[in-house]
Amino acid sequence: MIDYRKKITTDRELYPIADIDISIESDRGRIISSGGVRRLQKRTQVFALELNASIRTRLTHSLEVAQIARYIAKTILTELKTEGLERYGLEGLENAFVSTAEMTSLLHDIGNPPFGHFAEQTINKWLRTNALTILERLPASTKENEALKQLLAKDICGYDGNAQAIRLISKLQRLNLSYTQTLAVLKYTRGAFEDAPKKGEGLDYLQKKPGFYYSEREFVQKLQKTLEIQNGHRFPLTYIMEAADDISYLTADLEDAAEKGILTLDEVYKIIKEECEREEESFLLGILKEQYEKAKKNEEPYRFNMFFILLRAKLITPLVKHVANIYVQNHQEIFDGSFNAALLEYDTKSEYYKAIKVLQAVSVRHIYTHKEVLQLELQGYAIINGLFESYKPLLELDAKKFEKVLQDKKIECFVAMRLIKRISAKQITAYKEDVKKLDRSDEERYRLLEWYYRVRLIVDYISGMTDDYALYEYQTLNALK
Repeated sequence: MIDYRKKITTDRELYPIADIDISIESDRGRIISSGGVRRLQKRTQVFALELNASIRTRLTHSLEVAQIARYIAKTILTELKTEGLERYGLEGLENAFVSTAEMTSLLHDIGNPPFGHFAEQTINKWLRTNALTILERLPASTKENEALKQLLAKDICGYDGNAQAIRLISKLQRLNLSYTQTLAVLKYTRGAFEDAPKKGEGLDYLQKKPGFYYSEREFVQKLQKTLEIQNGHRFPLTYIMEAADDISYLTADLEDAAEKGILTLDEVYKIIKEECEREEESFLLGILKEQYEKAKKNEEPYRFNMFFILLRAKLITPLVKHVANIYVQNHQEIFDGSFNAALLEYDTKSEYYKAIKVLQAVSVRHIYTHKEVLQLELQGYAIINGLFESYKPLLELDAKKFEKVLQDKKIECFVAMRLIKRISAKQITAYKEDVKKLDRSDEERYRLLEWYYRVRLIVDYISGMTDDYALYEYQTLNALK
């Protein structure tokens, strides 16, 4: 049975608000005014450290995704109204349904590190190579502690922007969002400490990436229990956010590449046309030819904008209706959170599927592997690696010495005493709160978990930087500035 009153609620960790509409508006206000969202304006979408303000950042991308999510949510409600919203417990929750989908989309990249997805791989590589060697030296004399050690090793090397988003919302920014709004951000439903299912196993798509860390597992479990979401299942409105993100990507990176001069308008037209013809795709090809001819009739400076505006408009409306139909047709599975696919790519026989694959292939072939993008990724790799190397002394201390550093007491490692001063007070407070809850009766277990939360502290600090601040910090610590 579908009853959204069980999913869209006023529950939140502190100071719950009884009125659902006021609760939703409170979530909107907290999200829009949060520092975490503001920092997205200086984080990479594709082109790092870009001076051209017309090129998308994580923030401008997220604004576009939020608008598409709003459109999808309203389209779904229009479809459901034909049967009566009261049938689904949605009567009086229309605003909450739309706003939650929209704000989830604005939040969806909040945990992403500087320099884009390549930085995620860089962080995990550094942790595997360096942090695990330190963890290996920590004693674990019982089977229970050895099992915990192995679990923490897996979790540490599972950094992901989606999991970091949950940590940021709940602990680092303490946004105190409603459980509904928070759980809707949980795109993937597997803990970083858990093994990914093999392809073909149940919920393999929903669990292909980490969605939360060991440090937030109890919080996620509490949200799932309150909103009646089974373990490994997804919150229903998360499917809307994912679809909006997928739709946004289709033309955005091509537009940015043309804006930067990597591709001309004529080249964009040519490569998409050739890919459509190669794949015998007709839906996108028809739109492409029509909008290109319209754009060419405009004055030279306006052709570029006209082409992409019209192309986007002609693509988004049918794709929004398409994913809304998939949502409604698979409503029970989506409501339960067991629908094991992305809405946009679910129907491989639709006329849109080939169009999606064409645009994705063009972006991979002509943008993501372009020498300028690869150069920026290598620069980001050097910066992220350099920052972790600089802060490594804080991970090499034992628990007692690190405690002294936090208390501003002198220790032999004078570098660590200076490094700790550079880390945000909010991030240090999150570390202290986690450690304060640990049981000290088992010294081995305490040392393992304390060190784990220390790793989280360093990762929180570096992954929370903007592109330009990461560059500044790297230059400062390496005496390059």
